[in-house]
Amino acid sequence: MTKYSLRARMMILILAPTLLIGLLISTFFVVHRYNELQDQLVDSGSSIIEPLAIASEYGMTFSNREGVRQLVSMLHRRHSNIVRSIAVFDTQNHLLVTSNFHQNYTLLQLPKGAAIPDDLTVTTKGDSLILRTPIVSENQLPDMDVSLEPGHSTLGYIAIELDLRTVRLQQYKEIFVATLLLSLCLCIAMLFAYRLMRDVTGPIRNMVNTVDRIRRGQLDSRVEGYMLGELDMLKNGINSMAMSLAAYHEEMQQNIDQATSDLRETLEQMEIQNVELDLAKKRAQEAARIKSEFLANMSHELRTPLNGVIGFTRQTLKTSLTPTQTDYLQTIERSANNLLNIINDVLDFSKLEAGKLVLEHIPFSLRDTVDETAILLAHSAHEKSLELTLNINNDVPDNIVGDPLRLQQVIMNLLGNAIKFTEQGNIDINIELRMLHENSADIEIQVHDTGIGISERQQSQLFQAFRQADASISRRHGGTGLGLVITQRLVKEMGGDICFHSQLHKGSTFWFHINLELSDRSILGDGRHLTKLSGQRILYVEANPAATQATLNIFQSEPVEVIHYDNFDQIPEKHQQYDIVLHGVPIATDDIDKYTNGAMKQALSLSERLILAIPNQPHMDAETLKQAGAQACLFKPLSRNRLFNALLAAQSSPEPQVIEKTHHLPLTVMAVDDNPANLKLIGVLLEDLVSSVILCHSGEEAIAQAKKHDLDIILMDIQMPEIDGIKAAELIRKLPNHITTPIVAVTAHAAIGERERLMNAGMDDYLAKPINEDMLFNVLKAQCRIPLSIQTKEPLIPASRMETRPATVASTSLDWELALRQAANKEDLARDLLKILVDFLSEVEERVQAVLDGNKDDDIINIIHKLHGSCSYSGVPRLKQLCQYLESQLRNGTAPEDLEPEWMELLDEFENVRREAIDFIETE
Repeated sequence: MTKYSLRARMMILILAPTLLIGLLISTFFVVHRYNELQDQLVDSGSSIIEPLAIASEYGMTFSNREGVRQLVSMLHRRHSNIVRSIAVFDTQNHLLVTSNFHQNYTLLQLPKGAAIPDDLTVTTKGDSLILRTPIVSENQLPDMDVSLEPGHSTLGYIAIELDLRTVRLQQYKEIFVATLLLSLCLCIAMLFAYRLMRDVTGPIRNMVNTVDRIRRGQLDSRVEGYMLGELDMLKNGINSMAMSLAAYHEEMQQNIDQATSDLRETLEQMEIQNVELDLAKKRAQEAARIKSEFLANMSHELRTPLNGVIGFTRQTLKTSLTPTQTDYLQTIERSANNLLNIINDVLDFSKLEAGKLVLEHIPFSLRDTVDETAILLAHSAHEKSLELTLNINNDVPDNIVGDPLRLQQVIMNLLGNAIKFTEQGNIDINIELRMLHENSADIEIQVHDTGIGISERQQSQLFQAFRQADASISRRHGGTGLGLVITQRLVKEMGGDICFHSQLHKGSTFWFHINLELSDRSILGDGRHLTKLSGQRILYVEANPAATQATLNIFQSEPVEVIHYDNFDQIPEKHQQYDIVLHGVPIATDDIDKYTNGAMKQALSLSERLILAIPNQPHMDAETLKQAGAQACLFKPLSRNRLFNALLAAQSSPEPQVIEKTHHLPLTVMAVDDNPANLKLIGVLLEDLVSSVILCHSGEEAIAQAKKHDLDIILMDIQMPEIDGIKAAELIRKLPNHITTPIVAVTAHAAIGERERLMNAGMDDYLAKPINEDMLFNVLKAQCRIPLSIQTKEPLIPASRMETRPATVASTSLDWELALRQAANKEDLARDLLKILVDFLSEVEERVQAVLDGNKDDDIINIIHKLHGSCSYSGVPRLKQLCQYLESQLRNGTAPEDLEPEWMELLDEFENVRREAIDFIETE
């Protein structure tokens, strides 16, 4: 839409009505005057023709043509200004006389056949106006026809041609005068409009310009000039507004100047405070560093004598001692272990506070991990006559990815607290599946006890460092008060949350939920089922309801019939035989001879295959029970894998079982690793699986061997000096005979996204250290397309090796059971790998000591990575954790000299590993 200015609008609004009204009035008067002039001409013609018609009656009656001509001529001359011609016609429409013979009289003559008009008629032809009127006789003669009304007779008619040009000229004059008057009115209106615009739009434009200048910041602008009425009021308003704005702007500027001055002073103060804060931060960091160094030094200084105390105590326990001396030494060992646990708690808390705790990301078996933790602490629970149960729902996935050691630490802390503060009753571990996702699972772990409980007032202090619910508890039970704090921090580090519910004197329930990734292949545990026992009847005798429910849940989806009774006296038919009898020995059993002569004899009378679930107590000797007739003894709490292994072993022949190998896979496999221990383990595992194995210690050697041999698959270590695994794989791919050969990455880095990174780099598959036979076999089967008919029999653990001795508290540095599992249950191989690790520690120790002495070592990360790989196969979880943390810190750019506390802790752990490895290496 077009926008017009105020000037244009005023001009239009003033001139448009004037023009419209002038046009209407002029048009009205012009049209009226035009018709009036023409009517006057008609009236003049009527005044001529009507008397002429009367005067011509006599001449027409007596045919006096000359008299009529004179009359016509006289009238023509008299009215010659408007009359062009006069003609008289008889009744036969013949011309009788005319006043102008030079004219075309046919213009005045009626058309042929037309009747004579009986009254005056007016006809316009061009510039002529023709009037016709009849000549009527007043006296009717006998020989005349009567053509009109009775008493009248038409003698002919007279036609007069009048000239319209004179009238036209007058009409044009009238139009010209009207137009001139209209133009004059418009000019006068324009003068008034101009004067109005000058008096209105001029001041308004001046105001607009002044407002625009004020808008641009020229607050001293004012509206000038004399104005009338409302415009003067508007001018005064704008000037007042400008003055107010100027005053406000001046005040605002003063405020801004004041605020700027205050801000400048504040910034100066903030700069001073920032400097002070920076100094305080540096002092705090220095204090934190000193604290870390102090903790590391104290750890080193405390561990050294404690390790000596523990070591010599264990050595002394192997000698001949009196029962009192044995009891004293066991008390010393327990006290030393408790003190060692306190030191570990303080160090873990320090790492959590500093944000230096790194979680592992490796595949592991959830059931085995929880089972190991429960067995570890079962001895403490059973010593207090507490029933410890483990109930893992069948829908909980077993093969997951995470940090098994930290998960064990969380469960151990909760379970240790439950044992510590419970005097009688049960301690139950329940594990449930909250939600299963595509690649992960939400798992909830609960620890319920029937202990002393926690009051509502004390619950608020539960997760505070160095605080316990009751100050007297620390004196009675011991502890630093850090266990739950570390547990809460660890659960949050694993992306979960921990809660609890407790009532005083009614017990407590602690539960936490975490999200764990699902492993893409079975790493630990074989997922055993009782298919071979299908249809068999198992008698289960257990008095504790929680233990009963946990065991029945294990059998829930198995094809066996389980009959449960609380005790043998409830069995209705004592002579009925069962395929297997499973008896949960009560915790309160303190006389093994009385048990073997009583309940055990009843069980053997019902089945020859008897499996006992015994408490982890010193007087419960598994060998004595086996000699009395038990086929297997399992320590409480029962777990799925241990129970099913025992049941399957009881079903099999009692002869010692050996490893059955039908044949080797017809494959040629090359393994590449710069770590001798890793390479030896992979070689031993491959020798049991494939027909030909080639071992290489470096990328250069691998490339040379690939040129000489046709290989079915290559296991490639990633972190190697000079030529790493990815570069070596690229060079091998260029060889004509290995364009399509599968290359599997073998690495200790199990971080999130590592698999995708290696697959994008050209690897065909991925193996995370530590590896075992299951992992190797699955990779070979997937990459080499092995037919399903080719199988490798897995070794079965003889029943004689299952739970033959009470479980003790595991060593903090060396886990021999873990070392055996990592060495595929080959004791000789486990000892060799451990010996290689111990020998390698001296070389690493020299390099670490050089770093502590201030010498620069840019290659320290490679030797730590090599040590990390060796730890993955030697059953040293704490040393492996330290190596992983140091390697991650070095890779993230941390300077080696900034890791002094960790280096000292690493050297301390070297001593622990050496000391604890002596017993296992010397037995070789």
